[in-house]
Amino acid sequence: MTDSEPAVTFRDVFGVREYRALYLSTLVNWIGDYLSRAAVTVLVYQQSESVLLSAVSFGIGYLPWLFGPLLAAVAERYPYRRVMISSDLCRMVLIGLLLIPDLPVPVMLALLLLSSLGAPPTQAARSALLPMVVGRERLALALAVNQTSGQAAQVIGYLAGATLAVALNPRIALGIDVATFALSALLIAAGVRRRPTAFAAAQRTHLLEETAEGFRLVFGHPALRSIVIVVFTMTIFAIVPEGLAAAWAAEGTSDPASRGLNQGMIMAAGPFGFVIGGILFNRLVPAARRTRLIPVLAVLPPLFLVPSLAGPPAPLVALMVLCSGVVQGALMPTLNATFVLALPQHFRARSFGVVNSGVQLSQFSAVMITGTLADHFWLPMVVGLWSVGGTLAMVVLAVNWPSPKTFADAVDAAATAEPPVTPERPTTSVTPERPQPNR
Repeated sequence: MTDSEPAVTFRDVFGVREYRALYLSTLVNWIGDYLSRAAVTVLVYQQSESVLLSAVSFGIGYLPWLFGPLLAAVAERYPYRRVMISSDLCRMVLIGLLLIPDLPVPVMLALLLLSSLGAPPTQAARSALLPMVVGRERLALALAVNQTSGQAAQVIGYLAGATLAVALNPRIALGIDVATFALSALLIAAGVRRRPTAFAAAQRTHLLEETAEGFRLVFGHPALRSIVIVVFTMTIFAIVPEGLAAAWAAEGTSDPASRGLNQGMIMAAGPFGFVIGGILFNRLVPAARRTRLIPVLAVLPPLFLVPSLAGPPAPLVALMVLCSGVVQGALMPTLNATFVLALPQHFRARSFGVVNSGVQLSQFSAVMITGTLADHFWLPMVVGLWSVGGTLAMVVLAVNWPSPKTFADAVDAAATAEPPVTPERPTTSVTPERPQPNR
């Protein structure tokens, strides 16, 4: 797309029936996940009276991402639609078991861990399916809608989950989560058509070898490697204010009510900014210009946080985080779309497994490292110096950013490696399709 060509609209994206089903399934899934994560921490704490076990119940969702690439490789062996439905139904049953009264805490943690194993293959299958549903022209805006909706779902889910768990009963939130999994599976079954397996049986080798192929493709190709390194680097430096918000809010006041308000402002500012940047930038700026702006914009998210060195009050911290979030929202869908289009279809789930795992583990590591440093040094100084390091790293990445031709060649090569995909056009009536055999 050139700068003079009309931009894709939200009507274009939501006019695709399959995308509507996929989007609604994703949205209810996210809200349910965040509801249950907030509720489970309360449930575990009520039963164990242990802060440590409550924290473990929250952090246990990160553990499956250690095996994310392997689980994504499993997902690529089966039709994406089947993977998503099966995962939703399995997680529905496992979370449903948490509704049993007086379950021992170790059993609850084991159920949470088993349930969390469904996240990597589901996310990988969903990411791989999206370009097949909306087509190349609509992909960037569809990704922007998904990612901004995910940020909003996080805020809604955490607030609603914590409120239900504390004010009423945490099992109410868990029951809602069970219902969201059932609704998600129903939406996928009714709204997403059957497709053959992207990775045919004749192409398969050993599961570990297929996983390694995903790593080799992502880190061996200059265009893909550059995108992934920028995403990981941005994640490492941008997640810190959210992760340290509780301690940061306590820096400036001893009043509990003020601390709560300050923490909420800091935590909500990033997702809110992401929503603004994701919707406006990806709706109003043509695709070609968005791509050219990537190396310039990549420097800004950590740069906006450098003034933390001065120890600003919480409202200014929230404003800095908001500005950083706006740029992240502008960048991430474009990076994501370029990454997807540069992948052959039968590598998409595995490659997204690599990236999603890296993002999750990068977030966890960044918060742990800066949290440890903040225990020994002034927190604003830790965040400020951490952001200085992030800015310098992004400058280096921007200077060495590949040429547009490198990305264009990668996209062209991926397109020739797969059959053309024609997205479903908007229709006013739907004719049920006959089931197709899986191949």
